[in-house]
Amino acid sequence: MTFSVALKQEQYLTYLLSDSKAISTVEVVPERGGIITRWKIQGQDIFYLDEERFIHPDLTVRGGVPILFPICGNLPDDTYSYLGKSYELKQHGFARNLPWEVTKQAADDSASLTVTLRSNDKTFQGYPFDFQLDFTYELKGNSLIIRQKYSNHSDQTMPFSFGFHPYFLVLDKSKIALDIPGSEYQDQATKKMIPYQGSFDFTQDEIDAGFKTLTRSSATMTDNSRNLKLTLTWSDIYSTFVFWTVKGKEFVCLEPWTAPRNSLNTGEKLTQLPPKETCEAVFEMKVEAI
Repeated sequence: MTFSVALKQEQYLTYLLSDSKAISTVEVVPERGGIITRWKIQGQDIFYLDEERFIHPDLTVRGGVPILFPICGNLPDDTYSYLGKSYELKQHGFARNLPWEVTKQAADDSASLTVTLRSNDKTFQGYPFDFQLDFTYELKGNSLIIRQKYSNHSDQTMPFSFGFHPYFLVLDKSKIALDIPGSEYQDQATKKMIPYQGSFDFTQDEIDAGFKTLTRSSATMTDNSRNLKLTLTWSDIYSTFVFWTVKGKEFVCLEPWTAPRNSLNTGEKLTQLPPKETCEAVFEMKVEAI
């Protein structure tokens, strides 16, 4: 049997998706924000994970693939207004901090796990909409696919943005080559638009670059120190791409977002889902040896 889904009890109940032919495994921790924490291909870790932060439930996870919903980035003073009322949402929203429920698993033509998050008393405090998110993680060969379904069970149109914040393990940033589909980005610290020539200065303490105009729905990173090439592809609804890293840390983040930060206030590229309707999207990560 090539594909399997198994369970292991660690600090959190962890689901292990495996493709024995490709020697590929993915770990998912539903109760910790529905997060994918690890992906190994032939013994090589693809994702970075800060183990110290992960074991503390009060800290956000720095590593794996955090889920961003119902906002990407932050809001000024963590607040937005809806129908004359002010609400508070922390950076990247609440989906990455809440427990998700496993609703389906399969191991026929891939190893797959579906996790679900439904609106509840906690989410209503900062986001007054009745929703359901269903994410299916599919592992097959050297590809990891995240199929997403966003459902609006409210009687009113539901505004939101969504995205992912994958942390890729990079041991030597000077040895990576990036192909990001944009010619300029906004520097988060200065808010200035900066021409993008295909590389970044990794001597900076932090790089937080938001590409708001994308020329295609894919990006690549070639890591010459590990002889790996990573290809990311995403649905057209993703309009923004963020590159983030911190000096001295062995990760870079390549993040597809559907809208830039603060879109809940500005309306810029915001998804407006009519009552009782659903929105679907796909994000795929593929790794090849070079």
